[in-house]
Amino acid sequence: MTLSEPAGDAPGDTTQESPTTAHAGALAVRVAQGHGVETMFTLSGAHVFPMYDGAVNADPPMRLLDVRHEQTAAFAAEATGKLTRVPGLAVLTAGPGVTNGISAIAQAQFNGSPMVVVGGRAPANRWGMGSLQELDHPPIVAPVAKSARTLATAAEVAAGMDEAFTLARSPHRGPVFVDVPMDEFFNSAEAAVPARRPTGGADPDPEAIATVAGLLARAERPLLVLGTDVWADGAEVEALELVERAGLPTLTNGMGRGIVPGGHPLLVTKARGAAINRADLVVVAGTPLDFRLGYGVFGGKDGATPARVVHLADAPGQVSAHADLAASASGDLASVFRMLGDELERASRRSDWSPWVGELRDAVAAAAARDAELLTAEADPIHPARIYGELVSRLADDAVVIGDGGDFVSFAGKFVEPRRPGGWLDPGPYGCLGAGLGAAIAARLARPSAQVVLMLGDGAAGFSLMDVDTLVRHGLPVVMVVGNNAAWALEKGPMQMIYGYDVVADLAPTSYDGVVRALGGAGETVTDPREIGPALDRAFAAGAPYLLNVMTDVRAAYPRATFGV
Repeated sequence: MTLSEPAGDAPGDTTQESPTTAHAGALAVRVAQGHGVETMFTLSGAHVFPMYDGAVNADPPMRLLDVRHEQTAAFAAEATGKLTRVPGLAVLTAGPGVTNGISAIAQAQFNGSPMVVVGGRAPANRWGMGSLQELDHPPIVAPVAKSARTLATAAEVAAGMDEAFTLARSPHRGPVFVDVPMDEFFNSAEAAVPARRPTGGADPDPEAIATVAGLLARAERPLLVLGTDVWADGAEVEALELVERAGLPTLTNGMGRGIVPGGHPLLVTKARGAAINRADLVVVAGTPLDFRLGYGVFGGKDGATPARVVHLADAPGQVSAHADLAASASGDLASVFRMLGDELERASRRSDWSPWVGELRDAVAAAAARDAELLTAEADPIHPARIYGELVSRLADDAVVIGDGGDFVSFAGKFVEPRRPGGWLDPGPYGCLGAGLGAAIAARLARPSAQVVLMLGDGAAGFSLMDVDTLVRHGLPVVMVVGNNAAWALEKGPMQMIYGYDVVADLAPTSYDGVVRALGGAGETVTDPREIGPALDRAFAAGAPYLLNVMTDVRAAYPRATFGV
């Protein structure tokens, strides 16, 4: 799937294979391939051997990508779902294999990432006797997944896997878990691979759209916010068309970043504070009204009237239940944007937004001027912003930038403005560290010719850096940049603010590049801000996993307005 292709169903989805007899692992792989899966992310485990045999003997074979920790397999599947809009597939052995993947499943649930996780399961004919890694997984996984169930017999696997992939792909998208008893995985059954069913969103309510259009037409200072589900729903083209047709100033978050390209005159991310505090109407599309968006409260400072809020979602269950909404609409987001644009053009009377757009453009220019000083800072130790000052100019339009960290990655959100959609990955509102190496693996496979850059806090690096071994073994070049301030900076500063001291917030100034070299990659430590650019050039040219360990100033904290609570 290219960056511009919609996330709909491929042509020819209505055909169904003739019944065939095969072991359950082979049937499971055949169903996954029918849903567009090309890679199985896994860590070797005997409970799921039939899945491996099914992958090796499939026509064509399915790629097996084995990792060093199950969390990485699951995070890679989650990122694959986000990047390709085809459900990622993680296959995890029983017991600890499954429980090691639960954080990634939870992240997928929070992000609406299409993903199927297949767990091994202790054999049914030994259940209750205490066989190795015997654990009833579905009750544990169910709270953080769209569905979690056991496919109890080989005969249930083909239909059960098809239901899992269909549910994962259906709005609102998310993770689905199934496990299969080991003895049944090896058993054979006769089954036909079901036809892939359409999974598009529902048609939006025209009256709801008309209400939203009326609010927009009367607003003097409107603001549009585009989030991850706009990309997931394949609505990025229609969203940009609405922005440009209506002249709507826009903020983006999550995988909504890049839908309005970096540098676009209507992208006002750099003026986020002014836009949010001064808007009289905020239309939020494809992202929850969570802590990242003030829980749906905008403006209202110094006695001003808070902005009215509209929420647009891909499914009714995603419309905010806690915010005070002026209106809402749900359904296929591409249709929502088209209908909204048409209604606005038919409006008999519309406010003139040009003064508002001009005000925000001035604020963007002023912010860019202020940022320039940080982006070129010669400070010693290095200010983390200087890293982004060197990186941004070296990023190609199709680069994939991944954030895995706290304070250091917050600077990425401020300074990196993708020029295309589908080029940004972060943990999302679950805020889970350790997702980065899995996401980097997924990005390199999904975008083989693009730059893949993983921005790591030094704390986050400790969660998954061993999986550089996976990059090396599978020949997956990735540029990794660690902002190394030898601290849990996101916690150190707030704890000092609250108590006047901090504990358990310091780390060693570890040679993370040395770790990467020991695993077969390459890298270097950077202590001079003037050497960051040349080091990045060497990293991009290396054609191998390459880590820059940049020693940064722990006192240069990101100036945040919220701590996520």
